[in-house]
Amino acid sequence: MRDGAGEWVALRGLAALVERIDALNERVGRAVAWVTLTMALVAFVVVILRYVFALGWVWMQEVYVWLHGVVFMVGAGYTLLHDGHVRVDIVYRPANARFKAWVDLFGSLLLLLPTIAVIAYVSWPYVVDSWLRLEESREAGGLPGLFLLKSVLLIFCVLMGLQGLALAGRSLLVLVKGEDAGS
Repeated sequence: MRDGAGEWVALRGLAALVERIDALNERVGRAVAWVTLTMALVAFVVVILRYVFALGWVWMQEVYVWLHGVVFMVGAGYTLLHDGHVRVDIVYRPANARFKAWVDLFGSLLLLLPTIAVIAYVSWPYVVDSWLRLEESREAGGLPGLFLLKSVLLIFCVLMGLQGLALAGRSLLVLVKGEDAGS
């Protein structure tokens, strides 16, 4: 037996959770945009110093490489939020909202979230070991704090996992409430 009031409260709660996760990844994505600008400026400075003044430092080159990793790993949830990941659109793009919701729901639950769980499981000891050793760059003159960069793996798992849950939740709302539930 269905309880209309209880079901309505559950759907409102799910919608609120989806909105909170979306808002988190939206804020993170906007912050990553500034990291991207910083990365481009650092790369520009490295090129100018190297080719105009014949100067260069390993740590400075590592800064933009590390920032590049942060942009892609931390920005992945934002990209998923805005449907920016690569997909085969031959069937998906022209489909109706219910079909897309089914694909997104099963894709999230059967592919995305298990993959994120495996990445987190495999990364955890790697990151913990790096923190225990306060790992630094292996390059002479490189950056200290490699353990911080490796921690981005777990941040990726959290943000992408949350956005995967939000995608599944939004899909469920579309399936239960109808086509306009996702907007």
